[in-house]
Amino acid sequence: MSLAGTRGDAGLWSSILLVVSAGVASAIQVGKAPAVLSSIQADLGLSLAAVAWLMSAFAVTGALAGLPVGFLVDRLGAKRMVIGGLLAQAGGSLLGALAGGGTALVATRFVEGAGFLAVIVAAPAMVVAIAPERLRDRAMALWATFMPAGLTIALLSGALAGLLGWRGLWGANAVLLLLTATCLGVGLRLARAPARQGETPAHAIGLTLRASGPWLLAGLFCAFSAAFFCVFTFLPAYLTAHFGMGAGAAGAASALAVAASGVGNLVCGRLLSGGAGPRRLLVLGFCVMAASGAMIFAPFMPVLPALALAMIFAFASGLVPVVLFDAAPRVAPEGQVGATLGLAMQGNNVGLLASPAIGGMVAETWGWPFLALPLLAIALVALGIVALANRI
Repeated sequence: MSLAGTRGDAGLWSSILLVVSAGVASAIQVGKAPAVLSSIQADLGLSLAAVAWLMSAFAVTGALAGLPVGFLVDRLGAKRMVIGGLLAQAGGSLLGALAGGGTALVATRFVEGAGFLAVIVAAPAMVVAIAPERLRDRAMALWATFMPAGLTIALLSGALAGLLGWRGLWGANAVLLLLTATCLGVGLRLARAPARQGETPAHAIGLTLRASGPWLLAGLFCAFSAAFFCVFTFLPAYLTAHFGMGAGAAGAASALAVAASGVGNLVCGRLLSGGAGPRRLLVLGFCVMAASGAMIFAPFMPVLPALALAMIFAFASGLVPVVLFDAAPRVAPEGQVGATLGLAMQGNNVGLLASPAIGGMVAETWGWPFLALPLLAIALVALGIVALANRI
């Protein structure tokens, strides 16, 4: 059900902002662990393996469960899934604040990861239900800002963690998630994403897996996240190792660069609404990401131009998810928007899982400048997928 006829454009945008706030609150949960990782490790005496699971729990959950969660979105309705996902994250964060050891904390991160996945798969379907077609591209652009906004807030949360400790930060996030779920439940009483009844999981998932569009979307999301995290996983360490920046300054500079991605999201929405071709925007985004990302780690690049290139890379990366989220309803077979987004998020998380490991191996074996190789390879694969994606 669209809200356009019942509340007008002002009410429509306030409703979409509520959905975006759910995404931002969820994205903060992704970034809160890296922001206080040293404190957690010291407090709980975590091994490097446990630290790795704290970082990768969200991506593992998304890579394994995106499609089933997407089916539940189509069956139960997007709003229920978003609120349920927020509550699951709140519960996981609260339990994490009380965790007495590394195993318990990692387990709570998987609970948070499941809730995060529910939100990021269901929320775009809710945007589709809320926004009329004339505004959908700009609405999707606004939704796509959730990740850069949330990660930027999380990266800058070190000061709050210094006051509250990491357990206090976990507790504060539980409160934030509960408040967001409450506001969404009360503020979107008229938003009803259509629930699909009487449909078996095998039928819905089979439809999605047999169609080419969802797979192309998943491949492009995989390429996008692989390129993005190939740069931003290592940028703070690179700024410290190569330019001698302090950890705090390197984190702040990286957060500023990540924020440029949100600007790219909004610009892409404007370009789409102005008639720009989606496939051209994808080609532009991946080409600029490859060129600027490769130059960031060039040995002759001074620090300020390197940071400017990181912002250009982030801005260009902001073009890609907007186009892909906007294309999901068009490529979804027989209205399986949730399942299509679920498969797309599985691709996104596969890229997130694989890219840091491959990038780290390349940088350690051959040096920072050779990170250009995986970035160029990713761009070539992405351009090949774009050439096949006629309906995007």
